[in-house]
Amino acid sequence: MRSGSCAVAVLVVCFTAFNILVSAQSATTSLRGTVYDPKGAVVSGSDVKLSNPATGFTRSTKSDNQGAYQFLDLPPATYQLMVTASGFGTVKETNIELLVNSPATVNVNMQVAGGTVTVDVTGSAPMVNTVNASLGHAFDSIQIADLPFEGRDPTGILSLQPGVAFTGNSQHISSASDSRSGAVNGARSDQTNVMLDGVDNNDQTLGVAFQGALRVPLDSLQEFKVTTANADADTGRSSGGQVSLVTKSGTNKAHGGVYIYNRSGIGEANDWFSEAAQVGAGSRNTPPHLVRNCGIRGSHRGAPSPPAARS
Repeated sequence: MRSGSCAVAVLVVCFTAFNILVSAQSATTSLRGTVYDPKGAVVSGSDVKLSNPATGFTRSTKSDNQGAYQFLDLPPATYQLMVTASGFGTVKETNIELLVNSPATVNVNMQVAGGTVTVDVTGSAPMVNTVNASLGHAFDSIQIADLPFEGRDPTGILSLQPGVAFTGNSQHISSASDSRSGAVNGARSDQTNVMLDGVDNNDQTLGVAFQGALRVPLDSLQEFKVTTANADADTGRSSGGQVSLVTKSGTNKAHGGVYIYNRSGIGEANDWFSEAAQVGAGSRNTPPHLVRNCGIRGSHRGAPSPPAARS
């Protein structure tokens, strides 16, 4: 009887630990700041409202005794912030872009007003992380649309981050068996953690550093964050790079998109070493033949898709 009770207790503990681990892995962001008066003193009890005009999402809070406010576990998006307090004019800040796993800070300076006055501040919140010591870069939808991604696989951009040693393009090293292929700050390639909308997307069989188990089309992504060092506990597991992918979400407007990806042999240049070997052997200068074609069309209620891409 005792052994059965112990087994049940062990299962409960393991299940609880598993739930904590799963809930800790997220694809959200946060915003915090302090409300000040014109003389630099803090304003407590002010009403702070954060909203996303594209979806109607809103959250409200009040500044505490230190004038501080915070919003946690926010979906990444572009928000507007409205702050009201008795004796002060309403302050409204727009175009606050909050990126995944990138805590942002927006301090608000109130102005004394006798009547109803609204101060509009248009701009972007400074994306300087002063909350934790994590290192990495978040890519928004504009960068995703503009940057050239090999194979339209966004996780491949991890190889361009500082501290990453990528040898997957070497003919002498097998990327499937050599842990140096995708080492992030000295960690093994199979220690890279790829998350898709907060869900584990790791390939547990191959452990490839730059590719998840589920291939995500580039045009379906809203943004992603690559953390190369000092990841927070809410990021997930492992000691390697932490990749958080966020897909496009719906809005109040209907949008559609069509894109095509084409890569043929037209206009391709040969690799310098390959050309030297071919010329030395008396062969023609022929670049390697690689053809990749794909296309998807569709419509959805979400953010506008980028224009048709060709490379």
